Amino acid sequence: MPLVGLGTSPMGDDDAATAVASAIEVGYRLFDTAARYGNEKGVGQGLRAAGVPREELFVTSKLRGAQQGYASTRTAVEESLDRLGLDYLDLYLIHWPLPLRDLYVESYRAMLELAAEGLIRSVGVSNFLPAHIERLDRETRTLPAVNQIQLSPALCRIDSRDYHDANGIITQGWSPLGQDEKVPEAPIVTTLADKHGVTPAQIILRWAVQQGISVVPKSAQRERQATNLDLFSFELNAAEIAALTALDLGDEAAVDPELHEEF
Repeated sequence: MPLVGLGTSPMGDDDAATAVASAIEVGYRLFDTAARYGNEKGVGQGLRAAGVPREELFVTSKLRGAQQGYASTRTAVEESLDRLGLDYLDLYLIHWPLPLRDLYVESYRAMLELAAEGLIRSVGVSNFLPAHIERLDRETRTLPAVNQIQLSPALCRIDSRDYHDANGIITQGWSPLGQDEKVPEAPIVTTLADKHGVTPAQIILRWAVQQGISVVPKSAQRERQATNLDLFSFELNAAEIAALTALDLGDEAAVDPELHEEF
């Protein structure tokens, strides 16, 4: 899985088709969508329009809360593949655990079966806490390949990342540039951007990928897509990484997966 991909929320089908085709032209190969986003058809159109061989692309989609459950998960995967126009997904995630519904384990079992059947290459989760993953491990004896979580210098999620690293799980960050925290405007970010001659977004994304964190920043603008992908021509030193990490507001500032509802 590439370290840097294109996030597609909250694009509609038309915008997603254009953005995905543009991103492929500038070098992206990882594309992140979800049933909940309502743009899988557009993402599929963009993938086909670019004319790049399927095996060169890495496509992720996610199970929406309304379709959690064993049988409905199998149906959801088939529906996502139909909308995308694909024969298989490289990665499929449970979008949110929704522990109050208590269906994520049986959904995960269905996903493991679909992986064995070849419809999914890798099975993962999104917004899961270590306790949720430990339950999956106890009941299925299979750890997820990826956990996609809200992550930026303002939400470093150190405990989750340590747990992932200890268990061979890839950490992937959504909203890697932050949200209301205004990370790109932080003085340390703008100072480092001036020092390295790059954009604030590049500083933030470099902070992540240099630590082995995969990111899926979203942009429909070709120029911004290109700069978000151009992260390997400069390097942050240890002190700079630490200074950015010091922006951390703590996990309590993130959306709470125990309570968040997504359908």
